[in-house]
Amino acid sequence: MASITHHHSHPHPHYHPPNYKRSGSFDILKPLRHLVDGITVKNARLAHLICRVIPCCCPFERNINLFGQTYHIPALCKFNPLYDEFVMLRFRALSFLSDECGEDVTKYIC
Repeated sequence: MASITHHHSHPHPHYHPPNYKRSGSFDILKPLRHLVDGITVKNARLAHLICRVIPCCCPFERNINLFGQTYHIPALCKFNPLYDEFVMLRFRALSFLSDECGEDVTKYIC
């Protein structure tokens, strides 16, 4: 059996994403995080609405050609302090539609 190796670098051990919160630190958005995390997807109509409203990929990332030069605008979604909560809410909605309703969710996947 062959061994698998990888060649990408890992982030610095002290690196944390922009919305990372250390344990014990004050989080002014904690009530909002709990609110979004507490949303239970119980019906298909709500699940479809969530999947339409929350994009599957960052709408801001793109390449712009200007005067013959190509400039890349990076994804800004990670700067949203509730990014992880919205991604998980969308995932719960997709899972509900797929598992509970038996629907094909490929139209919501980028």
